[in-house]
Amino acid sequence: QVHLVESGGGLLQAGGSLRLSCAASGRTFSTYVMGWFRQAPGKEREFVAAISRSGGSTYYEDSVKGRFTISRDNAKNTVDLQMNSLKPEDTAVYYCAAKSSVVYYSAYERYDYWGQGTQVTVSS
Repeated sequence: QVHLVESGGGLLQAGGSLRLSCAASGRTFSTYVMGWFRQAPGKEREFVAAISRSGGSTYYEDSVKGRFTISRDNAKNTVDLQMNSLKPEDTAVYYCAAKSSVVYYSAYERYDYWGQGTQVTVSS
């Protein structure tokens, strides 16, 4: 059982940067693949990024490649999402998620645990 709490969201102008953080409970954090998803008003939940258990592999949605970076610190039970060059279309609620399986990294239905989300709003 994992409890996830996101932080770091906010309101900013296009071109700015934010760093989202997700803190996880428990001492088995390193056994989970971690991911970030987002959901904009009127749209379905969308995969953003994922990171392997050791942090050695990362995966990104095409629209955020080169702008977003996912990282994790297994000693601190945290996973971060550094977001640079933000665009208005990045506006969404961002969710942290965890799963024990190493397959289907981009499929939200494969994740076992979810945080409550943090709002990111990017203005023009």
